[in-house]
Amino acid sequence: MATTADLILFNGKVTTLDRGNPQAEAVAIKDGRILFAGADADAMAHAGPETARIDVAGRRVIPGLIDSHMHIIRGGLNYNMELRWDGVRSLTHAMDMLRAQVAVTPPPQWVRVVGGFTAHQFAEKRLPTLDEINAAAPDTPVFILHLYDRALLNGAALRAVGYTKDTPDPAGGEIVRDARGNPTGLMIARPNATILYATLAKGPRLPAEYQKNSTRHFMREVNRLGITSVIDAGGGFQNYPEDYAIIEELHREGQLTLRIAYNLFTQKPKEELGDFAGWAKQVRPGDGDDLYRHNGAGEMLVYSAADFEDFQMPRPEMPPNMEDDLEPVVRLLAENRWPWRLHATYDETIDRALDVFEKVNRDIPLEGLNWFFDHAETISDRNIERIATLGGGIAIQHRMAYQGEYFAERYGHRAAERTPPIRRMLDMGVTVGAGTDATRVASYNPWISLYWLVTGKTVGGLSLYPASNRLDREAALTLWTTANTWFSSEAGKKGQIKVGQLADLAVLSADYFAVPEDAIQDITSVLTLLDGKPVHGDGDFKTLAPELPPPMPDWSPVRQFGGYQARSRPDGRTTAFARMCGCANSCNVHGHGHAAAWGADIPASDARSFWGALGCACWAV
Repeated sequence: MATTADLILFNGKVTTLDRGNPQAEAVAIKDGRILFAGADADAMAHAGPETARIDVAGRRVIPGLIDSHMHIIRGGLNYNMELRWDGVRSLTHAMDMLRAQVAVTPPPQWVRVVGGFTAHQFAEKRLPTLDEINAAAPDTPVFILHLYDRALLNGAALRAVGYTKDTPDPAGGEIVRDARGNPTGLMIARPNATILYATLAKGPRLPAEYQKNSTRHFMREVNRLGITSVIDAGGGFQNYPEDYAIIEELHREGQLTLRIAYNLFTQKPKEELGDFAGWAKQVRPGDGDDLYRHNGAGEMLVYSAADFEDFQMPRPEMPPNMEDDLEPVVRLLAENRWPWRLHATYDETIDRALDVFEKVNRDIPLEGLNWFFDHAETISDRNIERIATLGGGIAIQHRMAYQGEYFAERYGHRAAERTPPIRRMLDMGVTVGAGTDATRVASYNPWISLYWLVTGKTVGGLSLYPASNRLDREAALTLWTTANTWFSSEAGKKGQIKVGQLADLAVLSADYFAVPEDAIQDITSVLTLLDGKPVHGDGDFKTLAPELPPPMPDWSPVRQFGGYQARSRPDGRTTAFARMCGCANSCNVHGHGHAAAWGADIPASDARSFWGALGCACWAV
């Protein structure tokens, strides 16, 4: 007698990524694992009286996406405070959002736009001016982070952080000043982003209860895009174990809707070895379970090896002490069998780091230790070969989709054609996986990465890569699923819809394998399963996933705008504003029709205050 399934998805186009069984119509799930993938009729042999059945109505079904480089833990603590310009296609619309958020943000809170966008995605191809920001928010502090290169602060934010003409420039950064020496509000990374992060850290934090709510909403947002697993790369101002308390509490309470493998990121220059020596006594790679587990060290191993990519600035030279700082840390990690990841943008940095890795390997073989480089935009064939020889990997991210124009302007379009040389890495036998590096330097939307991998285009529309450095759709999807399991030492456990693997999968809003290339970036998930249980549902599947409590606090930008802004029109306005407005009339301020009701996102009284602050006549109709 066939084993009875807990759940059967049927009537689908299932891409399993299992070479022995590449396509299916149905998936049967039992105890959180794949029981069967194949024909509808055969799947129904596993149906019993208690089996749930979901008709996916011919939709494409794929394994749950895995982001091999994201800052989900830090991002979750702050998500509810952040106004996301991810996906916004015009600066006019972005500034409308900013003014609307200013109208409801109470003192002493800030309005924060913290990465995930580039000036090149806007129709206007520019950032807002400081005068425009100050006019939009004369009294409410505003902080806008653009990539790793600059932050824009209005006058209220400058007052809040206490920057004056007497404030010295920090090492590695510049406070831009007017003719009288007063800060203008522009902060420039020269060459690293410490000044940007340190300034952001001066803003108010959410209380623990709100951080918990915020993390749940951020997890659900990436579930909405089909992500079921993330490798958290650590980050600046993300201290262990203090800043991991919220995610660990959610894990204990059974409220994680993502699988998270986390790396530990050292926080203070000259104290890196001490950090890792102490952590090696507290935790071991693999500690935890399939939902939350330790994954090793990085992406910062030592500060002297960190080559922040700001392609509007010349490549930074790593200091002469880099190797002396890096070697004892790598030896300690190898001795303790800790996998590591190392942030490295430029081939020159990778070359010097590999000298250290090869030296350590002669004494302590690195074989079987899943270490890897992150980013590697300008890596040479020679260093790809060295990585392959040592058994390492490369995790790539779609940072060039946001910065490709800046790179091409500085180094030329020919050099940009292999940034990074993805196809060459694969052909040379290196393990390659994909991710986003969200939330600051790029968006967390995996479909932008898949669009970039397939088309070779930036979000601003620049064609970066020739056909020889682009991937077909299945190869790109493999980098977001099966390949990424190596980077968390979980190969064979997930990443495919295959008997015995974890039942993580996504039912897509559109067929990834059939839509025009440009439409790849618009795909979402209408049903996301983790352990065979719905963690996100939309449309016909909305009632299947558990409801979340409303975003906290009540002024949160997430209540008003959600997260990633869909491209319903070239300027992106319709989607966000229709969600906020309760009328079906034409708005005489914003020049578009309001197509959808307010719904349950926010009380109508708050909608009136939003639009009233902008002079909108809709609520008077």
